[in-house]
Amino acid sequence: MIGIEEIGTEALPAFWDAHIRYLIDDGIISDEEDIAYFSGDEYRGIIEAHMKRAQDIHHIVYFRENGTRIGAASYCIYESEGDKCFILDFWVFPAFRGDGTGRRCFAALERYTKADGAAWYELNSEKPESVRFWKSLGFTENGVDEYGMPLYIKS
Repeated sequence: MIGIEEIGTEALPAFWDAHIRYLIDDGIISDEEDIAYFSGDEYRGIIEAHMKRAQDIHHIVYFRENGTRIGAASYCIYESEGDKCFILDFWVFPAFRGDGTGRRCFAALERYTKADGAAWYELNSEKPESVRFWKSLGFTENGVDEYGMPLYIKS
């Protein structure tokens, strides 16, 4: 059974190291400007501030199985937007990919967030393999965000 481990702001430095590796290694970002932004104080400060606000709190979690961290996610349940759970990041660590772990991690995240009030889900995805994964979980296309990135939703 996959469990969820909440990450507090005190544990963010180790998370940020894993996060930037994921963004680069999975081809989410590649140019120096993006790497600098996602490694920098501005982006990280925004996320940390959102983790401390009173409403629409940002959460960062690890997925754990048999005592081992196997992946991570970053999300926010927007009470102000009909209890939408926006998934900012979701990944399974490379050593645990390919055997349905991603599906099991999402099922764990879905249970966890629904217990916290999530009513529906939204995320951005562009990479073809990621889009296939999300669609296999019932996500459907829902236009684009303000940056032109494709959006997907699941009710």
